[in-house]
Amino acid sequence: MNITLRDVINNKLNVYLIGIGGISMRSLAIVLKDLGCNVKGSDRNDSPALAMLESKGIKTFVGHDAKNMEGVDFVIRTAAIPDSNCEVQHCFENNLPLIERADAWGVLMNDYKDVVCVAGTHGKTSTTSMISTFALKADLDPTIMVGGELASIGGSMRIGSHDLFVAESCEYKNSYHKFSPTVAVILNVDIDHLDFFSGLDDIIESFTHFANQVPKDSGVVVANIDDANTRTVLENVDRNIITFGLSHDADVYADYVKESNGFFGFSIYHKGNHYCDVKLSVPGKFNVFNALASAAVAIHLGVDGESFKKGIQSYTGVGRRLEYKTTCNGARVFDDYAHHPNEIISALRAADAMGKRTICIFQPHTYTRTEALFDEFVEALSLADIVVLAEIFAAREININNTSSAQLAEKIPNAHFFKTFIEIADFIKDTAREGDIVLTMGAGDIYKVADLL
Repeated sequence: MNITLRDVINNKLNVYLIGIGGISMRSLAIVLKDLGCNVKGSDRNDSPALAMLESKGIKTFVGHDAKNMEGVDFVIRTAAIPDSNCEVQHCFENNLPLIERADAWGVLMNDYKDVVCVAGTHGKTSTTSMISTFALKADLDPTIMVGGELASIGGSMRIGSHDLFVAESCEYKNSYHKFSPTVAVILNVDIDHLDFFSGLDDIIESFTHFANQVPKDSGVVVANIDDANTRTVLENVDRNIITFGLSHDADVYADYVKESNGFFGFSIYHKGNHYCDVKLSVPGKFNVFNALASAAVAIHLGVDGESFKKGIQSYTGVGRRLEYKTTCNGARVFDDYAHHPNEIISALRAADAMGKRTICIFQPHTYTRTEALFDEFVEALSLADIVVLAEIFAAREININNTSSAQLAEKIPNAHFFKTFIEIADFIKDTAREGDIVLTMGAGDIYKVADLL
């Protein structure tokens, strides 16, 4: 069947999403439903996301079964779904049109005047959320797709006008190469996803390709001049570029930076001209860079400094990014998505500025990342006063080398390894005290420990 996604949208056909519970997939389902398509889909596990989709009139199935696909005209799958999946096999056997999630987003982005795609090894969700927040406050009526739960839009997706689309854009499996940015934001470039990329050179090449996707005359690349690997990317980018950073060599830079209890205030300049003064409502020096990237986007979009200031100062964070959860014995408990050594360092430094002791509860994400960056994890986690390690979250992988978090615990001072979340929660209840900062950290389900507390 030679049906395209554009045909599906124009003719309001029946579309099926495999892996519909994922944060980007459920956002896609909502957009397609809003465009008039009949949408349904399946996911491996039940979740609140499926209940949310059901409330919007989108039929969902728990578990994969070809019987669920009766009457389907077109199928979209997330990149995590393999060819061996029974629903994918049904598409092959019945010649059903099948594309990946990133291809679908790429088609939809072509309908927008300005498309801001936020990429980088670290900080994508926070920066996408910051840009979304100032765009909302500036009455730009953005369509938003973010990889976290943003309270100001009540989830991960907002459908606005067709003037502006703000989208988080992941490098894994080069999915962002399918997108259609007019503004390509590069926050940083680091070694990660080594189950797909061959190494740093491969990653740099991937980001270079992403940057060169913007239109040559009207598009722009917003890039972190303080990041060495990003500078290497820019050497082979033949597009309009706006740089940001703490360095005064950047087009958009911060000056008069002041820190108080982990929170930062600073002045923003654009090519030597004062743009605005801001005091961030989220902690961590890394958020200074995220705010500068957001300011560069705002300047490109024509947003004045006062409007940007009001928007950026109203940003109070996004789910699982230094998100306050509860208290335990007088210690404040936060949850964070950090799962790469450099992200861990940034989060721990922010936590250190907020409390007396930092207790880090970390769950490594994937065996390949843990093995490839083992020494870096040891160094990063050693910044905490007390480290509690949960077992590795396998995600999509099989543990062929018998790698365990217990091996990390052996190398980290004052580290403890527990097999269950209940044991971890009990340890924290016995250990945490007034003035401590407790951080549950990782890209898996370690947030459940904060829930237990």
